[in-house]
Amino acid sequence: MTLDRSAAEELLFEWTQSPSLRAHARGVEACMRAYARQFDEDEELWGVTGLLHDLDYEKHPTEQEHPQIGYGVLKEKGYPEPMLQAILGHAEYLGVPRESQMAQALFAVDELVGLITAVALVRPSKDIREVQPKSIKKKWKDKAFAKGVNRADIEKGAEELGVSLAHHIGYSLEAMKSVASELGLDGSDSR
Repeated sequence: MTLDRSAAEELLFEWTQSPSLRAHARGVEACMRAYARQFDEDEELWGVTGLLHDLDYEKHPTEQEHPQIGYGVLKEKGYPEPMLQAILGHAEYLGVPRESQMAQALFAVDELVGLITAVALVRPSKDIREVQPKSIKKKWKDKAFAKGVNRADIEKGAEELGVSLAHHIGYSLEAMKSVASELGLDGSDSR
């Protein structure tokens, strides 16, 4: 199968109506593409994996269904097995080993994208380009802030990926800044 980002986005939009979930998928995609460049890997494969990792989440958010239903849909459409394994591996509760660097990266960035997004959204400007790593680290310590974000998973993900937490936060933030308008985090919603 030839990976086609526009076809993958169409599939995402077919399954996901929520603007925030679509933005999350794009944020994860941006981080995955950045890490693919850092590790000299297939940027398209990593990016599409990030884009589609939560394909089924809006309709099937339970541990009994997510991401297994999405896995089945993507498998049926002929998406590559390394991508499918990475998607299964991002759900810690499934116990699927993250054997590839792509799987490790997906697990590492998924929760962090949520935290970075939350930090950007509490800024008066709602512009991620104004967020600095120190702002994320400050909010990290406040356990009441974005309490749904699993900080232990972020730490474990960075460790598995072989990068420091500081690098991981800064690198992911820069990747997300590069697609600020696609994420709805370019300040245009603050007016």
